[in-house]
Amino acid sequence: MSLNNSSNIFLDSVPSSTNRFQVNVINEGQDSCAAVNDDSDPPHYEETSFGHETQNRLRISFRPGNQECYDNFLQSGETAKTDSSFHAYDSHTNTYYLQTFGHNTMDAVPKIEYYRNTGSVSGPKVNRPSLLEIHEQLAKNVTVAPGSADRVANGDGTPGEEPGDSKAEDTAGAVKFGWVKGVLVRCMLNIWGVMLFIRLSWIVGEAGIGLGIIIILLSTMVTSITGLSTSAIATNGFVRGGGAYYLISRSLGPEFGGSIGLIFAFANAVAVAMYVVGFAETVVDLLKESDSMMVDPTNDIRIIGSITVVILLGISVAGMEWEAKAQVILLVILLIAIANFFIGTVIPSNNEKKSRGFFNYQASIFAENFGPSFTKGEGFFSVFAIFFPAATGILAGANISGDLEDPQDAIPRGTMLAIFITTVAYLGVAICVAACVVRDATGSVNDTIISGMNCNGSAACGLGYDFSRCRHEPCQYGLMNNFQVMSMVSGFGPLITAGIFSATLSSALASLVSAPKVFQALCKDNIFKGLQFFAKGYGKNNEPLRGYLLTFVIAMAFILIAELNVIAPIISNFFLASYALINFSCFHASYAKSPGWRPAYGIYNMWVSLFGAVLCCAVMFVINWWAAVITYVIELFLYIYVTYRKPDVNWGSSTQALSYVSALDNALELTTVEDHVKNFRPQCIVLTGGPMTRPALLDITHAFTKNSGLCICCEVFVGPRKLCVKEMNSGMAKKQAWLIKNKIKAFYAAVAADYFRDGVRSLLQASGLGRMKPNTLVIGYKKNWRKAPLTEIENYVGIIHDAFDFEIGVIIVRISQGFDISQVLRVQDELEKLEQERLALEATIKDNECEEGSGGIRGLFKKAGKLNITKLPPKKESSINTIQSRHVGEFNQKLVEASTQFKKKQRKGTIDVWWLFDDGGLTLLIPYILTLRKKWKDCKLRIYVGGKVNRIEEEKLTMASLLSKFRIKFADIHIIGDINIKPNKESWKVFEEMIEPYRLHESCKDLTTAEKLKRETPWKITDTELEAVKEKSYRQVRLNELLQEHSRAANLIVLSLPVARKGSISDLLYMAWLEILTKNLPPVLLVRGNHKNVLTFYS
Repeated sequence: MSLNNSSNIFLDSVPSSTNRFQVNVINEGQDSCAAVNDDSDPPHYEETSFGHETQNRLRISFRPGNQECYDNFLQSGETAKTDSSFHAYDSHTNTYYLQTFGHNTMDAVPKIEYYRNTGSVSGPKVNRPSLLEIHEQLAKNVTVAPGSADRVANGDGTPGEEPGDSKAEDTAGAVKFGWVKGVLVRCMLNIWGVMLFIRLSWIVGEAGIGLGIIIILLSTMVTSITGLSTSAIATNGFVRGGGAYYLISRSLGPEFGGSIGLIFAFANAVAVAMYVVGFAETVVDLLKESDSMMVDPTNDIRIIGSITVVILLGISVAGMEWEAKAQVILLVILLIAIANFFIGTVIPSNNEKKSRGFFNYQASIFAENFGPSFTKGEGFFSVFAIFFPAATGILAGANISGDLEDPQDAIPRGTMLAIFITTVAYLGVAICVAACVVRDATGSVNDTIISGMNCNGSAACGLGYDFSRCRHEPCQYGLMNNFQVMSMVSGFGPLITAGIFSATLSSALASLVSAPKVFQALCKDNIFKGLQFFAKGYGKNNEPLRGYLLTFVIAMAFILIAELNVIAPIISNFFLASYALINFSCFHASYAKSPGWRPAYGIYNMWVSLFGAVLCCAVMFVINWWAAVITYVIELFLYIYVTYRKPDVNWGSSTQALSYVSALDNALELTTVEDHVKNFRPQCIVLTGGPMTRPALLDITHAFTKNSGLCICCEVFVGPRKLCVKEMNSGMAKKQAWLIKNKIKAFYAAVAADYFRDGVRSLLQASGLGRMKPNTLVIGYKKNWRKAPLTEIENYVGIIHDAFDFEIGVIIVRISQGFDISQVLRVQDELEKLEQERLALEATIKDNECEEGSGGIRGLFKKAGKLNITKLPPKKESSINTIQSRHVGEFNQKLVEASTQFKKKQRKGTIDVWWLFDDGGLTLLIPYILTLRKKWKDCKLRIYVGGKVNRIEEEKLTMASLLSKFRIKFADIHIIGDINIKPNKESWKVFEEMIEPYRLHESCKDLTTAEKLKRETPWKITDTELEAVKEKSYRQVRLNELLQEHSRAANLIVLSLPVARKGSISDLLYMAWLEILTKNLPPVLLVRGNHKNVLTFYS
């Protein structure tokens, strides 16, 4: 299809239609007037969706008369998607432009598909037209082939890929739960544990009603603050599966998330064993009463527990739908048991129950039980430590976040309502049981008060019973002594037993589901490499069957131990550590002030979350101090491990946001501090081009900037701005990633410019931030200057002049083989592409070997077309070998070795410093920093300075004194007294031959001819110039002779860079100086500081 883009398409003329705000589809194959048929209605704002019926596109307007049409297109706040939907920028069909707000444009209207992640289960990701596509002028007569715009239409798909080829995860038919069944029911069941039925009466007996209420409310305060924090985090973006692990890892990063995720999953797995053992103990108690023991109590617990966990595993593996149904049934039983207790409190008590301390509601009992009555060894905190685990379980709903229909709505609503309902139930049961039952009772119906007996003033005494002997001997009944008080008070005792069964089994089932879900999410993120096996899911619900089996094995192991009193406090602390980190995550995200922190659930406060985190940590020590210490040690170990492994993930955590804020604050604070010579450090701009193309130049610079100074790898793109900017933008992230991958602490910066020198000038002026601005320019020596175009030489020398103009030091690095290995990289890339093509082709052929009939052949041709292969070679290996042999000459082995020479540990030797001119000390500081590095530590400094022949010893002592004041260690000092003598004739002849092609020789010509030559070739070296700087030329040649004599065996030579005075020294003559100065030498650093002190001997 050909599109003729006439210029008036994009004119902002007012359309003739009075409907100004509307979205029309331009069907280029048909008359579009029918689609925009005008009417007399006034303008309406409208929701837009794009769809078609058969082959015609329709415009959907939300008008008063057709709201049902609007309702059909909008569901749950998103644009409804049909099989016939199309994208705003779609060249698969005959529609290419949309008419938005009355104009033809490629601009797309806001759609949720543009903001999804790749591979999102909620729908496909779509890429909007890029800014370049909208901003740049469109070419006329554009031919749009099918599939050419698939990047936009299909998101991240490959060109020409049909929907059938997509490997996206099929989630159709997956079971998703609402907030009631998914969160409320689970949280209530997990919070209501056996503590409600067998320990709450003892707690209120010990602490009294007053302190008992405080204990319950204090526990609720911890869980409520955690619930608020959880709600805030859960509503700050789409929540995937993983529960607490997902919330913490996406907020604080993989280090905290990975460490807490592993112990949280393990805690849930062991919790299965704890709850199952609790259930088994209750069953064994019933067997004891009926004298039906199988073996002995311990082995009976193991047998019953093993059978129970197998049944629970079967329910879980059957699917989340069956598990949810089981949870609902268990909740109904639990609610009936609680209701049974409240009904029992109003049923008149009989003599047997009265003898056991139950008298229905009595004000005297309420008053007596209001205050505390701690027995020996008990206190407020010990009782609180026993009760607090009963309040946990608030993350049961969040742990299956991946199975919730709308986690952002379900988690806050279900969690907070569950906390409220369970807290009311705990308070109601505590108050009611304390108002009905006395603390101590004998259980004997004969302990009644006979007329004439003295009453001890207790509530029971006033009600006709004398339990005074409980003060001297232990009694079996009452709040303090009988754990089955609720069963006694209830209307029908066996229902309380059923409630205990329901509470234990529901908690065990919730933990059995939570542990694999959290563990699977952790394994999918591949934070711990060895656990990737457990990431695989099965079925449409992506069930972690491998995780279920692992949880089953862990639970069975602890059930067979049958003694969980030691492990129980550690498990409780594991859960509390998760709560603490969730609260801290909410605080941290708020404190970082990231614009991305926008939770829809606004009922939270950062300082309250911080208080909740501190409170959780305090409760950990209150429950069990040694368990808290173990928890912290395990978490710290895992944190260090994950930090060391540095998983390659980027979740936009608040840690990143706070790092940015901290860096920004530090940079701003640094600007208020004046520079001081003691704090000087080399901050370098390195003209590497792409950092991978000149690795040796980057390595030597990184050697003296690592951990001490700024290093910016710079590249200048020269040419047409449009092409340069596109190339520059496309490679920025890749080149910075290369630096990170190679552990080079440097930044990458690039500019596009018409001329190389202009680009470097921009970098010199604009790079850096505040005090972190470059003060040194590092460039490689231009080895090919004699063959290079004149403009390149002018640019090269010009940037040295520019650096000095900006008072920036210059370092020129020369190695014998040169730095540029881009040719080698190009050949390697070509070979890699051929190898990838070969592997892709083999995979395609292999995938289609099993296909039969014409469908398989069509699929083969389709996939081969994606690879742009028109004719398949018989042997791809032979093709690659041919390429290798063809380019074998291009692989300069010496160049490759030279490019890595500064990565290696340097042999034992010397760094020779020729400090000929005082530039502020940079020439001395750079080699000193190098000797501090591990790779250069075996190299000693030898200092060479110029001096007078008759004062060599005095000047040597003077230099030694100066170096000692600078605290710079050196191996030797050499005073060179014959620098200014003439070089030998052979050396000078080499220099003359070097500059001969560039000399003007105007003295041999008449004046007119000489002036004409000067105008035509102003860049040539004149005789006048050469004569004026002859002494300087002699010096450069002579210095090379001295360098050959003294430093030929050095590991590195650091030499003062000669400065070419602007307007006096031609570019070619300066390059000749640099050439003759560094010719046939080991690696050389030509250094010239900005003549400001970088060394000081003052403290």
